[in-house]
Amino acid sequence: MNLKALLSDTLAGHRLTSEEAAFLFSVTGPEVYDLFRAADEVCRRKNGTRVTFVRNQNIHITNICKNLCGFCGFGKAKNSHGAYLSDENEIKEQIQSAKERKVTEICFLSGVHPDFTLETYLQFMRWVHEIYPSVHIHAFSPDEVDFVAKKAGLSTSEVIKRLMEGGLGTLQGTAAEILVDEVRKTICPAKVKTGVWRQIIREAHLLGLRSTATIMYGSTETPKDRAEHLNLIRSIQDETEGFTEMVLLSYIHHNTSLYERGLVRSGPTGRDDLVTTAVARLFLDNFDHIQISWPKLGVKMTQMALLAGADDLAGTMYLDDVTDEAGGDTKRNLDHGGMEYMCSDIGKVLAERTTLYSIIS
Repeated sequence: MNLKALLSDTLAGHRLTSEEAAFLFSVTGPEVYDLFRAADEVCRRKNGTRVTFVRNQNIHITNICKNLCGFCGFGKAKNSHGAYLSDENEIKEQIQSAKERKVTEICFLSGVHPDFTLETYLQFMRWVHEIYPSVHIHAFSPDEVDFVAKKAGLSTSEVIKRLMEGGLGTLQGTAAEILVDEVRKTICPAKVKTGVWRQIIREAHLLGLRSTATIMYGSTETPKDRAEHLNLIRSIQDETEGFTEMVLLSYIHHNTSLYERGLVRSGPTGRDDLVTTAVARLFLDNFDHIQISWPKLGVKMTQMALLAGADDLAGTMYLDDVTDEAGGDTKRNLDHGGMEYMCSDIGKVLAERTTLYSIIS
């Protein structure tokens, strides 16, 4: 394929195919700058020079998890060394801290504890609303929905309805990793299969519950696998328009069993991080927003990603034990001033948003 012709056609309205996306993932050398420029152009057409963030906080519940995925350094088996389960007082203290910080979004960060039920999740949300009734709750993955639905003997659709009635604002589009079952057999065999993930996300969207979309790249998948993942996400968005943004999650390889077992040499390179950002921006023509994870990339690489197609800095976060435990070298939070400096340095303008992308300031 001819890169410059493909990029020119894409900027003129051509919709990339999966085969073309796989080709773009493999671009190396000075040609990567052509890719970045094209992605930045698409980003500017959709968002101008604006870069957004949400004032949010992660609430850590437990690192005990039924899945114990090969790419994860966070999850622990029940009763193993280092396993924890926050009690009611500890969780409420975190919620109170979020209220004092005046965050607009609370995000549950948790393993899928084997003892949790639908009632457990509803209780967590009651604690949030008891202390901070106006905050938006962004929580629970399709894997968690499937897990508690089976325990309760309910359909996943009924569980989603119950969670919405309990105050869930948006669903986490996590547990996606790479939506190719052959890859999932290696990196996350205990999680829901691709078809179930797709089913639950579609159900949520059709019930009026929006979600993020995610991709965890840089483990064992091929460029073709990444393209297949993006194509599935794009097809769901064509049908439901329910995704708020695409969240790019760079695989952090330190302290993960995939790395320790020799199945991967490392996580993605800097070139790969920026190329993936650009390809996602060019391929997902029905998405307005591409979110970059500053805890995973670090502040400097995150700034460069804002010139390669990304327009959202996620949030203030405050806590991200998932990235920390995998060996990521991250700050604990990124404040408004730090974000503003990053943006102004590259000619971008920072704006605070809500979870659903209404601009606050």
